[in-house]
Amino acid sequence: MITVTEAAQKKLVEIMHAKGQQGSALRLRITGRGSDEFKYDLRFVDPASREKSDTLLQLPDLPLLIDEDTAQHIPGTVIDFGGLADGGLRIHNPNPVWEDETSAAVATVIAKQINPGIKAHGGYVDLVEVKEDVAYITMNGGCQGCGLAAVTLKQGIDRMIREAVPAIHDVVDTTTHAQGKNPFFRTALGGQSPLVRS
Repeated sequence: MITVTEAAQKKLVEIMHAKGQQGSALRLRITGRGSDEFKYDLRFVDPASREKSDTLLQLPDLPLLIDEDTAQHIPGTVIDFGGLADGGLRIHNPNPVWEDETSAAVATVIAKQINPGIKAHGGYVDLVEVKEDVAYITMNGGCQGCGLAAVTLKQGIDRMIREAVPAIHDVVDTTTHAQGKNPFFRTALGGQSPLVRS
């Protein structure tokens, strides 16, 4: 399913010891997808946090846990470490990021039109998936918990995606906004979503 090179294993164990987290497991999770790459979260966790549906890969000095959703997108993946001058820890995943044209088109709109518009506000959007004619997204960074998130979604993100990809009839925000850095922070009354047309 996945290969962790000897150099990567050595570096990961070194990091684990430096953080004082000996005896931890490493969890690999795909947290989102851009137009042409997966987004990952690698973190040390308590081995007891393993779920029944997790895949366990027992590396020599570090158990690797992979959740069920991530596992289906990583066959053939290699985690390598080429040194800090060569990009540090790298994940080479040969699997297609999106398998259908509609999902790929929505991801491209998000990457090229939406995210540049909200970047200055510290936010970004990830496409989670497309099912039938609905695009499911998450709003992250400064957008998570922002009082204008609903406005940005309906008057900006939803409009831009549906104009560019007519096959999409609805956009659903799956974000847990209450967990944002500033949950439900409201800007001054004159504030406006960065994607709303004047």
